Amino acid sequence: MLLYIVCFLLASAVVFSTDCPESCSCNSLNSVFCIHRQSSTIPHVPVSTQHLYIFQNDIETLTQDDFKDIVELVSLDLSQNKLAEIPEMAFKSLSKLKNLDLSANHITHISKDSFSGLVQLERLYLHGNLIQSIHWEAFEGLEMLLELKLQGNKLTSLPFLNFPRLLLLDLSHNKLPPLEHSHLHTPHLEALKLSSLGLPSLDENLVASLRNLHELDLSMNQLKEVPQALKQESLKGLTKLSLAANPLFELRVSDFQQLVALQELDLSGVNLQGFPEGFFESFSKLTQLTVAENPFNCLCPLAWFPVWLKEKEVNLKRPEETRCHFPLVNAGKTLSALEHNDFGCPLTTTESVGSPVENTPVPQIPTTSPETAHTNAIPPPLPPSAETVPSITDNPSFGSDPPVSPSSTVVENELHFCPQNICLNGGTCYFDPNGLLNCLCSSGSSGDYCEIPEVPQKSETEVSVVTSAMPDKLDAISSREVTSTSILLDLHRFIETRPNIRGIRLTYRNLSGPDRRPHMLSLPTYYPVYTLRGLNPNCTYLVCVSPLGEKIIYKGNSSVELGPCTEARTSPTIFVEHLVDPDTPMTKNLIAALAVLALVLVLVLVAGTIICVQKKRQANSEMELELGSTDPEAIDLEGKKVHLENGVNGTLPLKQPEADRCQTPQLPPLLQQNGSMDYEAPLMQGHCPSNNNQATLKPSYF
Repeated sequence: MLLYIVCFLLASAVVFSTDCPESCSCNSLNSVFCIHRQSSTIPHVPVSTQHLYIFQNDIETLTQDDFKDIVELVSLDLSQNKLAEIPEMAFKSLSKLKNLDLSANHITHISKDSFSGLVQLERLYLHGNLIQSIHWEAFEGLEMLLELKLQGNKLTSLPFLNFPRLLLLDLSHNKLPPLEHSHLHTPHLEALKLSSLGLPSLDENLVASLRNLHELDLSMNQLKEVPQALKQESLKGLTKLSLAANPLFELRVSDFQQLVALQELDLSGVNLQGFPEGFFESFSKLTQLTVAENPFNCLCPLAWFPVWLKEKEVNLKRPEETRCHFPLVNAGKTLSALEHNDFGCPLTTTESVGSPVENTPVPQIPTTSPETAHTNAIPPPLPPSAETVPSITDNPSFGSDPPVSPSSTVVENELHFCPQNICLNGGTCYFDPNGLLNCLCSSGSSGDYCEIPEVPQKSETEVSVVTSAMPDKLDAISSREVTSTSILLDLHRFIETRPNIRGIRLTYRNLSGPDRRPHMLSLPTYYPVYTLRGLNPNCTYLVCVSPLGEKIIYKGNSSVELGPCTEARTSPTIFVEHLVDPDTPMTKNLIAALAVLALVLVLVLVAGTIICVQKKRQANSEMELELGSTDPEAIDLEGKKVHLENGVNGTLPLKQPEADRCQTPQLPPLLQQNGSMDYEAPLMQGHCPSNNNQATLKPSYF
């Protein structure tokens, strides 16, 4: 019996493969793949086909006859074609169809009977089209639907969605108004995706009706605070939440207390500067966290965060995009790579009289209560008050010894040591009587950690010119160091107050010269300090910054800057005129010594020249003795000078045979002396002269 079944299946496969349409593949039983077919019609496939894939074709329209014979069809993929509409009753015969993919077409409208007859349909994919409207009865009869994807269209309204079995609904990237409870009847919905809808809030009644919700995507909306809807008990089963790219600015622990089952949380790009300690205590099941693209203040109150990530084994997604913005010593560093001592936490020791110093645990700067903690403002140390500042010198932590009673044997005194670089811009670290760390800022800076440099006051005319566009943001840029050719700019405040900009446009121009045209530079946001170089000395420069992408209005050689500006004057070039005083005894002695040295060098040079001349004359005289007289009359033969190689007596040698004419000439015996420099071999030896009396050489190209 088994043999008959196998034979029947093999025969069916052979018949099915022979009926496979042209430009299609039928390798799998009851499945037809027609990919990149470049045809505008539906192919004729075997009637037993159950899975038909016709994507990436050029199909522009459908008819009722295209699918009337393949009633066994279960899956139909028509994605990435050129369909502009879905004709009514086009799928009427497909009563067994469960999966229909119409994504990435050009569909603009869904009519009343577009899906008529699809009573078993479970998955309907319409994303990536141009759908602007859906008939309010278009989805009637689709009671078995489990997944509906409508993201990436141009929807401005929705019909009433009544899907009692629906598990996934994706409405992202549309132009829909805020959803209300009356729009949905999906009691078993598990995943709701509402990304990029411009939502300012989330309807509480809508969320309350979704008691089976496991995944909620609210990213890229206009939520300025965590919606109150997330505090409902109906979300106790939520395992995945995304609030990314919303202008939240602050988070409270109480906002997430109901999300006890949360496993994945995305808080990237929400302008967070940190988390209060214990913020994630309610997320006992958290395994994946994303906090990228946030301007973190990597100070002591955040030192617990990397430790918590390692201890709880939480997977930090996008770690390379999770970096510190402040303080400058940590700016640009990845948050997860910092150690505890990188956060500048104060150290404490206990000193006892007569006993060695012992280290004690590091105290944390007190934070606000978890119920009211704001993650965008890390609790700073208390500012110095009128009562605490005068008592700094009386504090034992500044070196003065406490009074010791004669009757006391051991007196303990707690000393606090400030961490290095905790106070910026020359600020002084100290502890108040309660043991809290404070920074006493010098003139020219302010802030809890003296991180805000102050711009010097300018005249009314200067201020009117520089701050005509943004008078309230002068402190966003300042010059810290100025030389004759460079200006060091502090852009930290500008970057901190604009954490979402993609870059910085820096514009500077010379106010002292005739050419006042602006020069522009584009800087990344991870340059909180930048040095302008190649400037002219003793000139006043106007430097302005603005977010990359904002327009600047130019008027002739001047411009109306839209960002904060500052002025800085380069130092003049220093000319040192009397480096040495000629009237001092040391100077006179130095001049005399230099004169003597110069005289000695001149004498040595003259003596060397005389010796060289004498040696040369002696060498010439020896040569005359060996070669005879060098009188021109003695070696002149009929107006022509005879070369040394033609003989000493002036007689012409016999003409050599043709075979020897191109041989290397040999020196006469009289000149074959060791070390003789009076004769040099010819540089060119590859040519033969026309006769022995002419030294000219023929060029190689003749």
